[in-house]
Amino acid sequence: MILVSFDIDGTLEEGDPPGILTMDFVRQVKGEGLLVGSCSDRPISAQRALWARHGIDVDFAVSKHMLGEVKASFDAEVYYHIGDREDLDKRPAEQAGFRFLWPHEAVAMPWTKTGSVRP
Repeated sequence: MILVSFDIDGTLEEGDPPGILTMDFVRQVKGEGLLVGSCSDRPISAQRALWARHGIDVDFAVSKHMLGEVKASFDAEVYYHIGDREDLDKRPAEQAGFRFLWPHEAVAMPWTKTGSVRP
């Protein structure tokens, strides 16, 4: 199983500022059977409202400092956090044991249902 955590602002098209990842991209990743959610500086209620507006049933929505708790709560072979900032996304993700992807790298990933990512 793969778990994918999305930052919102600067990462998703619905962010402020808007990022390059579309909500359809999130739907595609979720449609592959992966665990999907958000880890953002936005209040959890605002994160859940965003997902609900787009009809995406996420597995989690947490504050950015809770990546470690997300990892402890879900059994996955690999954990990814996708974000746009070195200080607020990359470093905390790596400290929590997540692999970090910039949005343009996430678009190029061959996400699969098998629980692994092809090289």
